Amino acid sequence: MALSRVCWARAALWGSAVAPGPFVTRRLQLGRSGPAWRAPRSSRLHLSPKADVKNLISYVVTKTRAINGTYHRFLGRHFPRFYALYTVFMKGIQMLWADGKKARRIKANMWKHNVKFHQLSYREMEHLRQFRRDITKCLFVGIISIPPFANYLVFLLMYLFPRQLLVKHFWTPKQQIDFLDIYHSLRKQSHSEIITHLERASALVSDERLRWHLTDLCTKVQNGVHPTAHDILALRECFSTRPLGFSQLQATHMRALSRAMLLNPHLPPAVLRWRLKSHTTVIQQLDRALAQLGIGQLTAQEVKSACYLRGLNSTHIADDRCRTWLGEWLQISCSLKETELSLLLHNVVLLSTNYLETRR
Repeated sequence: MALSRVCWARAALWGSAVAPGPFVTRRLQLGRSGPAWRAPRSSRLHLSPKADVKNLISYVVTKTRAINGTYHRFLGRHFPRFYALYTVFMKGIQMLWADGKKARRIKANMWKHNVKFHQLSYREMEHLRQFRRDITKCLFVGIISIPPFANYLVFLLMYLFPRQLLVKHFWTPKQQIDFLDIYHSLRKQSHSEIITHLERASALVSDERLRWHLTDLCTKVQNGVHPTAHDILALRECFSTRPLGFSQLQATHMRALSRAMLLNPHLPPAVLRWRLKSHTTVIQQLDRALAQLGIGQLTAQEVKSACYLRGLNSTHIADDRCRTWLGEWLQISCSLKETELSLLLHNVVLLSTNYLETRR
C-alpha cells in the first residue's frame, strides 16, 4: 500500500512538471491503471447532416448510372433488336416529357399575361397544336391500359401497330419516313373525290365567269397542272357563300375533306363541320404568325413539317422547293378573310396534288 502511494505521488509530481503539448494531452483517468493518450478531435471527422445527404445521393446516382450502363451493354450485346426499340422508347419518353414541360410553360405565360392562342409566336403556337394532338393519342393508349393486366396487351399492340398507337417520338427514323408516306397516301385517296365535288358544285354557281373559272381549275388539276396562287384566289367568292361555303358543304364532301386533313371522317355532319372549321382557323392563325416571322427563319425540319401539315408530302422534296411551295401557300392564306376559309381548306388539295415530285 505504501509503495502504491509513492508511485502515485511520483506520477502526479512528474505530470505537473511537464506542460501538455499542442497536439498530445496526457490525462489521468479515474478507475484506470495508466495514462490515456489520444489526438485532439478533428471537425472534419463529423460532417453536417446536409453533407451526409448529398454524399449519399451522389453515391446512389453514381451506382445507378453504373448499373444502368452495364444493363445497356448487356442488352446491346445479347438482344440488339430489342435494345434498339428500347432506346427509341426511352428517348421518346424523354422528348414527350420535355414537350409537356414546354407546353406547360407556354400555357402559364398565357394565363399570366392574358395572351390568346393567336397572339403567340409561330413556334409557340405550333408547339401547342402538335402537343395537343400527341397527348390525345397517348391518352387513348393510357385509357385502354387501365383494366388489370391490360398493360401487357397494350405493349404488344404498340409493338405490332406503332403507327396507329404511338406518336412520332417513338418512331425510328425509317418509320418516320415510311409512316408519313402512308398517311399521305391515305389522304391523297380523297383528292379525286374532292375535285369531283367541286365540279358538281360549279353547276350551282350563279356567276357565269366564276362557274367557268372553277370548271377550268378542276380540269387543270385533273390533267396534272399545278395552279398558281392567282388562279386559286380568283375563286374566293365561290367559297364564301353558296355552294362551297362552310355552312353549305354536304356531308360526303366534308368526309372527303376530313380524310384529306387526316381527321376522323366518321362523325355527325355538325361535328365534322365544326372540326374542319376550327382546324382551318388554327392553320390560318399559324400562317399569319409564320408570315410575320419569315420562312427564312425556319429550319429545314420546321419547313418540312409545315408543308406536311398543309397537305404536301415534303419528305421527298428538297428544302428550297418546300420553301417555294410554302410561300405560295402563305400568299393565299394571308389574303383570305374568315368567311373564305373554305377555300383554304380546299387549297390542301388544289395546291399540293401536282406539285413537282408529288405527282406519282
